Amino acid sequence: MKNELFTIGPFTVYGYGLMIALGILAAYWVGEYRAKKYGLEPDHIFYFVIWCVIGGFSGSKLLYYITDIKNIWKNPALLFDIADGWVVYGGIIGGILAAMLYARIKGLCFPAYFDLLIPSVALAQGFGRIGCFLAGCCYGMETDGPLGIVFRESLYAPNGVRLLPTQLISSGLDFLHFAALVWFAKRKKADGQVGGLYLILYSIGRFVLEFYRGDQIRGKVGSLSTSQFISLFTVAAGCAVFVLCKKRGETADALK
Repeated sequence: MKNELFTIGPFTVYGYGLMIALGILAAYWVGEYRAKKYGLEPDHIFYFVIWCVIGGFSGSKLLYYITDIKNIWKNPALLFDIADGWVVYGGIIGGILAAMLYARIKGLCFPAYFDLLIPSVALAQGFGRIGCFLAGCCYGMETDGPLGIVFRESLYAPNGVRLLPTQLISSGLDFLHFAALVWFAKRKKADGQVGGLYLILYSIGRFVLEFYRGDQIRGKVGSLSTSQFISLFTVAAGCAVFVLCKKRGETADALK
């Protein structure tokens, strides 16, 4: 696909950057709207988003450095390559930790805001994966099937080869996750369960989709890709959060 969408004077608008920006704005607008709907303080949403963006980008970059440490050891200049090298799981972990820190500083109930904002994270990821498609990164394996797409000007994907559009599949899953989380938020038994469900859904989807990714240079842990290996821990963490929050909610109800 084409990452350079258009140029205005000295400025070039890139598809990846545009989709990331749209995702962040959408996450903010939806988060603020839902905060008013659920009786939480909407004034905090802007700061949550800023903290999560900073924590997310930092965590994404840090995990990339960790997974690519061998190449960085050989070529330390890779540490200064800001444009390339991001790991989504690092962004998720970094964003959650940043949100926890902000909630602690402000004395807010983190599980409640976690549930409020995590659907927005899935929404932003959906836009971000469209950006991946435009740039050609995170591409799928070669295919002869009808779903294959061919890149012509990508700096990342092999050009002239039919590939599975794993970026668009991932984007579709993210938008489905957003819808499912918003639906479940109205039916949860306790704060924190929506966040736990997100970790479960994203981890399972990512684990399966990794089998169809073609950019294997991202590293492996045994027979699993790095992301599949991390998925095992995040799905377990999601299950633990979901169950423990439910039990805590049941205990609180019993004491009323």
